Amino acid sequence: MRKSVNRQTTPDVEESQEKEPSFQELISIEMIESGEKERLIELLRERLIECGWKDEMKALCRSFIKKKGRNNVTVDDLVHVITPKGRASIPDSIKAELLQRIRTFLMSAAL
Repeated sequence: MRKSVNRQTTPDVEESQEKEPSFQELISIEMIESGEKERLIELLRERLIECGWKDEMKALCRSFIKKKGRNNVTVDDLVHVITPKGRASIPDSIKAELLQRIRTFLMSAAL
């Protein structure tokens, strides 16, 4: 009896060719290269501080740590508990402002 030989499979033609970046990837690259991504992140930080969101999240973290005990909480625990609440509590006005800035960028970049 012959033993089977482990051979690597022949790669598909599509896999061996360089994949074209998606439209989303192209937008991301353009935003990074132009510095717009950094400007949007800074705008988001400013708006979240202005509306008290950051303080609210800080208070939620402190409350959770107090409840569980300082030595019984990990960063992963905090992230798991706070992330859904944080995302849900971002004001719609901030989301709308960021979306408008992204649209304006896309129109000016003609992507």
